[in-house]
Amino acid sequence: MVTVTSAEAQNRFGELIDRAQREPVEVTRRGRTVAYVVSEADMQELMSLRRRREDATRWYARYRRNVAEQAPAEAAPTLTDADVVGLVHELR
Repeated sequence: MVTVTSAEAQNRFGELIDRAQREPVEVTRRGRTVAYVVSEADMQELMSLRRRREDATRWYARYRRNVAEQAPAEAAPTLTDADVVGLVHELR
Protein backbone atom coordinates (compact mmCIF):
# COMPACT_ATOMS: atom_id res chain seq x y z
CA MET A 1 0.00 0.00 0.00
CA VAL A 2 1.26 3.42 -0.93
CA THR A 3 1.31 6.19 1.69
CA VAL A 4 1.11 9.89 0.81
CA THR A 5 0.83 13.01 2.93
CA SER A 6 -2.31 15.11 2.77
CA ALA A 7 -0.34 17.88 1.03
CA GLU A 8 0.86 15.43 -1.64
CA ALA A 9 -2.70 14.16 -2.05
CA GLN A 10 -3.95 17.71 -2.65
CA ASN A 11 -1.15 18.61 -5.07
CA ARG A 12 -1.29 15.35 -7.04
CA PHE A 13 -4.95 14.41 -6.75
CA GLY A 14 -5.22 13.01 -10.29
CA GLU A 15 -2.29 10.67 -9.68
CA LEU A 16 -3.79 9.69 -6.34
CA ILE A 17 -7.07 8.67 -7.98
CA ASP A 18 -5.24 6.73 -10.70
CA ARG A 19 -3.10 4.93 -8.10
CA ALA A 20 -6.18 4.05 -6.03
CA GLN A 21 -7.54 2.10 -9.01
CA ARG A 22 -4.64 -0.33 -8.58
CA GLU A 23 -4.29 -0.42 -4.79
CA PRO A 24 -5.56 1.43 -1.70
CA VAL A 25 -3.69 4.63 -0.87
CA GLU A 26 -3.11 5.69 2.74
CA VAL A 27 -3.24 9.45 3.37
CA THR A 28 -1.41 10.81 6.40
CA ARG A 29 -1.32 14.15 8.17
CA ARG A 30 1.41 14.93 10.68
CA GLY A 31 2.52 11.31 10.59
CA ARG A 32 -0.90 9.84 11.43
CA THR A 33 -3.25 8.05 9.06
CA VAL A 34 -6.31 10.19 8.37
CA ALA A 35 -7.89 8.52 5.32
CA TYR A 36 -7.70 5.83 2.69
CA VAL A 37 -8.52 6.29 -0.97
CA VAL A 38 -9.87 3.14 -2.60
CA SER A 39 -11.32 2.23 -5.96
CA GLU A 40 -15.05 1.82 -6.50
CA ALA A 41 -14.59 -1.95 -6.80
CA ASP A 42 -12.78 -2.11 -3.46
CA MET A 43 -15.47 0.03 -1.83
CA GLN A 44 -18.25 -2.19 -3.22
CA GLU A 45 -16.45 -5.24 -1.82
CA LEU A 46 -16.13 -3.58 1.61
CA MET A 47 -19.81 -2.63 1.61
CA SER A 48 -20.77 -6.18 0.61
CA LEU A 49 -18.72 -7.59 3.48
CA ARG A 50 -20.36 -5.12 5.85
CA ARG A 51 -23.85 -6.16 4.72
CA ARG A 52 -22.98 -9.85 5.09
CA ARG A 53 -21.61 -9.23 8.60
CA GLU A 54 -24.77 -7.32 9.57
CA ASP A 55 -26.95 -10.12 8.16
CA ALA A 56 -24.96 -12.70 10.12
CA THR A 57 -25.31 -10.61 13.29
CA ARG A 58 -29.09 -10.38 12.86
CA TRP A 59 -29.32 -14.13 12.17
CA TYR A 60 -27.29 -14.91 15.30
CA ALA A 61 -29.42 -12.58 17.43
CA ARG A 62 -32.59 -14.37 16.22
CA TYR A 63 -30.95 -17.74 16.88
CA ARG A 64 -29.99 -16.70 20.43
CA ARG A 65 -33.54 -15.43 21.08
CA ASN A 66 -34.99 -18.74 19.90
CA VAL A 67 -32.58 -20.70 22.08
CA ALA A 68 -33.38 -18.50 25.09
CA GLU A 69 -37.13 -18.96 24.54
CA GLN A 70 -36.72 -22.74 24.44
CA ALA A 71 -34.32 -22.96 27.38
CA PRO A 72 -36.87 -22.84 30.25
CA ALA A 73 -38.80 -25.81 28.84
CA GLU A 74 -35.62 -27.80 28.32
CA ALA A 75 -33.75 -26.70 31.44
CA ALA A 76 -30.96 -29.02 32.54
CA PRO A 77 -31.13 -30.41 36.05
CA THR A 78 -29.21 -28.45 38.66
CA LEU A 79 -25.97 -30.09 39.74
CA THR A 80 -24.74 -29.80 43.27
CA ASP A 81 -21.07 -29.65 44.23
CA ALA A 82 -21.33 -33.26 45.37
CA ASP A 83 -22.71 -34.26 41.95
CA VAL A 84 -19.80 -32.57 40.18
CA VAL A 85 -17.25 -34.22 42.48
CA GLY A 86 -18.89 -37.58 41.84
CA LEU A 87 -18.75 -37.08 38.06
CA VAL A 88 -15.10 -36.08 38.22
CA HIS A 89 -14.25 -39.20 40.23
CA GLU A 90 -16.13 -41.38 37.72
CA LEU A 91 -13.99 -39.99 34.90
CA ARG A 92 -10.72 -40.80 36.64
